[in-house]
Amino acid sequence: MSSLLNTIRLHRVLRAPTDRVYKAFLDVDALCRWLPPYGFLGRIEHMDPKVGGGYRMSFTNFSTRQSHWFESKFLELVPHERIRIADTFDDPWLAGEIYKVITLRAVSCGTELEILHEGLPSNLPMDMCYLGWQESLLQLASLVEHEIPEVK
Repeated sequence: MSSLLNTIRLHRVLRAPTDRVYKAFLDVDALCRWLPPYGFLGRIEHMDPKVGGGYRMSFTNFSTRQSHWFESKFLELVPHERIRIADTFDDPWLAGEIYKVITLRAVSCGTELEILHEGLPSNLPMDMCYLGWQESLLQLASLVEHEIPEVK
């Protein structure tokens, strides 16, 4: 793991149960909808949601059509509580492993979400990474916080 200089910590409370939030990190369609920051499209080539498995995903800039790919490997999956992921990027500018620890905790109004993103390359502007996460978490909230009644 890396120094605090290459680490981002995020905290958010979502009005959704932990099972729904957990599912949003393991569902292909959900990840493609909420994880890419504003202005990017997400695509997942494959998904194997188990420890040792993972997914290969791209973010494509909608304006320029430029893409970057990354592989995410699940290091730990504790349903509705914790996910640990190691990411590697195809771009040599983003060399090395980058780690994410997602912690979920049930609270009275839904789920407390904490994300620790470590090992970010020193050439990656931390403010841009943090901004991207803020945008992604807003999209996650819009996905998981809505109660949609069943139509019969």
